[in-house]
Amino acid sequence: MHSYTVNKNDAGQRLDKFVTKTVRGLPLSLMYKYIRTKRIKLNGKRAHEKDILTEGDIVEMYIPDEFFSDTPEKAEYERVKLVPEIVYEDENILLCDKKPGVLVHVGDEGDKNTADASERETLLFALQAYLVKKGEYQPDNENSFAPALCNRIDRNTGGIVILAKNAPALRLINEAIREGRVHKKYLCAVHGNARNEATLKGWLRKDYKTKIVQVFDHSVPGGKEILTRYRKLAYRKEGDLSLLEVELLTGRTHQIRAHLAYAGYPLLGEGKYGVNREDRKKGYSYQALYSYKLSFDFPEELAYLNGRVFTVEEQNITFLKEFPGVKIPKNK
Repeated sequence: MHSYTVNKNDAGQRLDKFVTKTVRGLPLSLMYKYIRTKRIKLNGKRAHEKDILTEGDIVEMYIPDEFFSDTPEKAEYERVKLVPEIVYEDENILLCDKKPGVLVHVGDEGDKNTADASERETLLFALQAYLVKKGEYQPDNENSFAPALCNRIDRNTGGIVILAKNAPALRLINEAIREGRVHKKYLCAVHGNARNEATLKGWLRKDYKTKIVQVFDHSVPGGKEILTRYRKLAYRKEGDLSLLEVELLTGRTHQIRAHLAYAGYPLLGEGKYGVNREDRKKGYSYQALYSYKLSFDFPEELAYLNGRVFTVEEQNITFLKEFPGVKIPKNK
């Protein structure tokens, strides 16, 4: 029998969610059977899958040991070579500047390399290792929670990712993202002399087999409406390149890349929606796209972050070299 005392990071979630995170090797069908047959109990009594856990509750599991997978050993965290670049950090959240080419975590939607990397080689694991070394994350003291990323960025895109250090912060950040209270700005270099500013409207449909999207100027079956706002910061006649600041008014797979290409402004280095061999010859093996600025509109517990603007270091955005002398807006 395995017994768990619900702690602060476990509280507030359903029993079935707690069990799936705690016993990762247990099939869902078997888990629900074990709850029905009272092999999983809450405070010594019959449990229900929708029971909400509170701090101090006792969850008992009469489940074979074979289903309990080991958590990473401390030595595994110590072997991590990737050193994350921290933009901001406090007791609740961490902002990290992810470099192009780094996988956020295994199984990223839209990433063709979902199976060629170990979990131990991802940015998420590197950030968890960073917190283990600092003593802020102690896996042995947690039942179901581990520091988690709140947003994803494609492997070949750079920019700020948000990590929640505790469960209450994770819930608040995810809620703010769903409600549009996390504000992100992107920089990108595109081919062509774009208009000074525009809000592009279209419909995006994803092919789940090829993991490539199509953009249309009218509603189509299976399509979702997309809105992409941009303003031009600079234009360089030599090379016919524009530097854009982009804001997503909707968040869809590859939206910036596909929408700008459809509008006639494919990204520099783009390999899916605007293949340009000359870009590769210039050394652009990744699309010139960076999530460079972030601000929040949080309630209560995280409200101390409101009004602050977080940005990455300009030298990390390599394609800015195409626009020498251009001032990048940081406080708006």
